[in-house]
Order: sequence, then structure tokens, then C-alpha cells
Amino acid sequence: MALIVQKFGGTSVGTVERIAQVAEKVKKFREKGDDIVVVVSAMSGETNRLIDLAKQISDDQPVARELDVMVSTGEQVTIALLAMALIKRGVPAVSYTGSQVRILTDSAHTKARILSIDDSNIRADLKAGRVVVVAGFQGVDEQGNITTLGRGGSDTTGVALAAALKADECQIYTDVDGVYTTDPRVVPKAQRLEKITFEEMLEMASLGSKVLQIRSVEFAGKYNVPLRVLHSFQEGPGTLITLDEEESMEQPIISGIAFNRDEAKLTIRGVPDLPGVAFKILGPISSANIEVDMIVQNVAHDNTTDFTFTVHRNDYQSAQQVLEATARELGAREVVGDVNIAKVSIVGVGMRSHAGVASRMFEALAKENINIQMISTSEIKVSVVIEEKYLELAVRALHTAFELDAPARQGD
Repeated sequence: MALIVQKFGGTSVGTVERIAQVAEKVKKFREKGDDIVVVVSAMSGETNRLIDLAKQISDDQPVARELDVMVSTGEQVTIALLAMALIKRGVPAVSYTGSQVRILTDSAHTKARILSIDDSNIRADLKAGRVVVVAGFQGVDEQGNITTLGRGGSDTTGVALAAALKADECQIYTDVDGVYTTDPRVVPKAQRLEKITFEEMLEMASLGSKVLQIRSVEFAGKYNVPLRVLHSFQEGPGTLITLDEEESMEQPIISGIAFNRDEAKLTIRGVPDLPGVAFKILGPISSANIEVDMIVQNVAHDNTTDFTFTVHRNDYQSAQQVLEATARELGAREVVGDVNIAKVSIVGVGMRSHAGVASRMFEALAKENINIQMISTSEIKVSVVIEEKYLELAVRALHTAFELDAPARQGD
């Protein structure tokens, strides 16, 4: 008998009919003798509907505390409906909000972080033979205020509960049947991965893969919670995300190709090349709560430097305003920017033991006449910035170059 935490996203519980399907799936696991904790999101579109209501009342940014009180009700509806559906099918079940479980968080409303979980009630219910249905995305702070964990926070709730309960597996049910070598909509020959490491999944999530929320992968890796990504309504093994790095002759060098269209690039030119200049440029950007991704610095012969960095496209205008103020202060020549860029990355733990991976990547892009504007590397990834119009061509070329294409089926 195993203890399994199952998380179902908004599309999986988007209608009463789908909630009934989820209840049937949970019932099958329960009949095998497994202990089941289910974490659910709000029904698809419900959180956005609630946020729109708040914006209609509050012309500017709604008060974060009150917004959390309101949007947390979306999950409350879903847990009650699923518990009802299970009970109707003869499966004892009980629902809990985040505050009822006592998922304790900090007080950062709309983007709170989990500090601890009181699992005593859940364990008592499991021992009594009940399925426990928990609201994802939410918790409570020390003062009893309802908090929410930010977009995709239900994944984090699921993983955190699995860690607290020392579950055998945390299953994330979604609208895809696993993690793929890249987006199948861009590369039809993309393959579903049977297994991927936390490190690789974390890189792919941070680089643009939308299958899992980054925080949930970090949490799972930290507490070694086996994660499995599965399709909500199709049978299949999905993809297991685990700590193990299996050594085998068949292990691929690269596990996947990630990409991100939401990039923008800024360059400050003609900055005096003096100690501390990088901090003088990026310090104000950080103070504006803008995250910087890739950085390149080029020093010229006249003792000036050109400093280039990328930010999320949504932060481009704010970052540009901050950088122009910095340019005036430092006596820089000009600030230029570009929003028509994209980032493409190859990811794989196999890179640790294979030389020439970067050059193979650059060769594949060169063959397609794709110019590389920036390069960033880590132990298990190489990322490049290119013109956005070449993004899909680049992904397809790299997918083929690293032999990730699915083998042709007989008759193709």
C-alpha cells in the first residue's frame, strides 16, 4: 500500500463532468488499497474571473490581502465538489482549505512561501480510510490571514504535502501526458521522456517549459519527492522526475530543448570601465524588483564598456527607464534595446561527461544561418539569445542535431 499525493489542475476540474471523472480516477487508486491525498486548483478560468471582479471594484491594484481572501475561494468550491463526488461513489472523503490544514506561510500576499505544514489531521483521516481533498494555491500566515502562493501554486502545495507526509509519489495531472524533449507543437517529432532528473526539470522549467511551476520542482528536489507528470484523462506512465542519474550507455547527452519567447535585451553603451560599474548598472534594476537573466560585458579600447543584459519582456519598459537614468548618471553614450529576441537552451546532465556539446550546438545554428547574440552556460545547460523570428527553426535544428527526434514508425 502506497501513500500518493495527486494534484489536478484547473482544466482537469473545469466542469462538474470532469470533476466526476477525477473522482472515478481517485476511486480506482483507493480500491487498490492506496492512501490518497488530492490537491486541486480552482476550476479553469475561475481565478481570472475573480481577479477581474476585483479590478472592477478597485481601479488601481487591488489590496493584496483582500485579493487573497477572494481568489482563495475558487479552490474552496472545487474541494467541496470533489469530496461530494467521491462520497457519492461510496468513497469516504473530507475536504480542507489551506488554513484548515494549517499550511503555514509567510505574509507575502499573492506570492507567499510555505514555512511548515501540520499534517496531523490529514494523517488521522487517512488512518480512518478517508480520501483527503486539499485546496491548492493557498495557506495562512501567523496572524491567521489567508495567503496565496502565486500562479501555479497548486503544484507547490501538492509537492509540499507529499514532502510533509513522506509520500511515495506526488502525481501531477495535467493536459499533457508527460515531459517532452521539447514542445511538440514546435517539433512534431518530440518524444515523451520516461525519466528526467530534478536538475534537468528545474532548468527546463526556468528556461520556458510550462509543464511544472519552478518552485514545485525546487521543493521536490530539496526534499527528494518523486514527481510524476501524467495526463488527467489518458492512461499512460507519464514522466518520472527523480534524483537519480542513471548511468547507461544509452543515456542521451541532451534531455531536452527549452525556449522562451518572453525575453527582451537592453544595452548601455560607452560606460566608463571602472571597478563597481556592473553594480552601478544592475543595482538600480534589482531595486526596481526586476530580474536579470543573461549578462554580457564588452570592454572597448577607449576604456569604456558596453553592458548588455536580458529581462522578461513585461519588465522591458520599466528596466529601460531605470537604465536611462543610470546612463545619465554614469555619463554613458546611449541605451538601446530589443524586444524581438528569444532564448533557446539545450539541457542535459549528460553534458557533464561529454566534451564539445556547445560547439555542436553552435554548428547546428550556423548551418541554418542563425546568428547568436548572447551565450550563457552552466554545468548542464547552454543558452543562446537569437532573433525571435528564427526561434522555431533553431529548436527544430537542435532537436535533430542532438538526435532527439522520435524514430520514424513503420509505414511513415
